[in-house]
Amino acid sequence: MSQETSKNTQSIIYLFLLLFVLATTSFIAFKWYVAKKLNENWANKNEQLETEVKEMEQMMSEYVGDISKDMRTDLKKILESYDALKNTDALNSDSIKNQKREIRSLMEQLDQNKISARELTQLKKRIQDLQKANERILQQNIELNQKNRQLSSDLDETSTRLNETSAERDIYKKDAEEKGEQVKKGGKLRAYSISSGALRMKNNNTTEATDRAKRVYQLKSSFTLQENVLAKQGKKMVYMSIIAPNGQVLQSRSSNSVATDFGSVLYSDKKEIDYRNQALDVTIFYEVNTDAIEKGTYQVKLYCEGVMIGEDSFLLK
Repeated sequence: MSQETSKNTQSIIYLFLLLFVLATTSFIAFKWYVAKKLNENWANKNEQLETEVKEMEQMMSEYVGDISKDMRTDLKKILESYDALKNTDALNSDSIKNQKREIRSLMEQLDQNKISARELTQLKKRIQDLQKANERILQQNIELNQKNRQLSSDLDETSTRLNETSAERDIYKKDAEEKGEQVKKGGKLRAYSISSGALRMKNNNTTEATDRAKRVYQLKSSFTLQENVLAKQGKKMVYMSIIAPNGQVLQSRSSNSVATDFGSVLYSDKKEIDYRNQALDVTIFYEVNTDAIEKGTYQVKLYCEGVMIGEDSFLLK
């Protein structure tokens, strides 16, 4: 009984295995069949697409010439727009150079007249990209020109303001110079109450005024320097020039000369003073070097700090 049971069990197992193998084989066969059909369908579709593409290319080939001509026109317009640009920044300048090289290369391809419809479509897309880049650069160039015009306007305005400022500065400078000159002139000393004449020596060795040319001992000029708060304080030299009737300057030394605003002037004698912005009485003497001097009118001119501060005259008979 147990042997029969064992045989029956084995038979069932064998039967089950056989059924499993048959089912697996059938499934694999079914899958292989489905895959084959799919491959056949894809192959048919690819063949159909290729046929359609060839037919389309054949159909488009009749229009390739016109399309190429239009494309060359578009590329030429882009080149002309770049050549017309006057102002570009450094970044756009490099971009334009690269695009111009690419445009010329594309135009050479179009000139060969051996481009398929598919290549023509690709070229058209690239041309559209170049046109967009061209529009962007042209817009940037417009904005750059506007900024340049604004900068030029600002520069002109600034230049005008600078010119106005320079003119005002020159006016102020001239005014300051004129006022400085006035102050300078105002700071010069002036002599008044001038009394000039001749002195003779008396027997008691004292001197007295005389209008006689004979036996003149000294010539002198007494005057008062005016009070002037604008003048510089300190030691100053006052020069006296006595001009004889014959036009010659009497000199204690032949080298006596002083520089003035009128040039170099000969002088008879000089005296140093200590000026403190207050009125100051001064007398300058000239020792006569001859026993007799010429009769006539003598001119006396006084100088200090390069200017004539006063003049006088006296007559000797």
